Amino acid sequence: MNESRGARTMVDGTGHGLHGSIGREVGTGTTVSGSTGYRFERLEPDRPPARPGHIVTVPDHRALDPGDRTYVVTVRLRTVYHFGNIVQKGQATSAGGNFKLQIPSGRVECLFRGSRGSRAVFARTRINDGRWHTVECERGPEGVTLRIDGRTEARAYGWVGTIDNSWPLAIGGKVDCDQVDVGCDYYAGDIDRIDIGTR
Repeated sequence: MNESRGARTMVDGTGHGLHGSIGREVGTGTTVSGSTGYRFERLEPDRPPARPGHIVTVPDHRALDPGDRTYVVTVRLRTVYHFGNIVQKGQATSAGGNFKLQIPSGRVECLFRGSRGSRAVFARTRINDGRWHTVECERGPEGVTLRIDGRTEARAYGWVGTIDNSWPLAIGGKVDCDQVDVGCDYYAGDIDRIDIGTR
């Protein structure tokens, strides 16, 4: 996520060609404390209309679906706010399940919903302190584990089953929302890296 200012394509740094589309309201080429990433400005929660230009999307691909594998989502971010969906694939009622990381009250929540149920874990500590933090959420056969800056914050035991949906990966908010019946939960802050895949 080190594209220059004005970029509208997020280039997949792994070489797998899973490039994304950067919304026109997402700031690129933003440098803070030596790290360059994307800036998502604060929007008033649940105020219409929806602002699809506030998010980044990556088209559906099997590599972005956890399936039945051990799966890890890692995000490096900084924020001073306490609301919003950071990254997700699918939504609460999506066929095939979904996963997401969000930051209610400045505390990261990680959720995986699959064919056998769902598990959510909440960080004990807030990270909306304006410093860079690395958040890692892992779904495996024993459950879901949340780590922040290398330390384990929370665990929820139990296998959630297969997760495989046809939705794009969304960064910075929801794809399907109207700010009336479904809130878009727009994230506010900076993100300089997202890694998603098997372990």
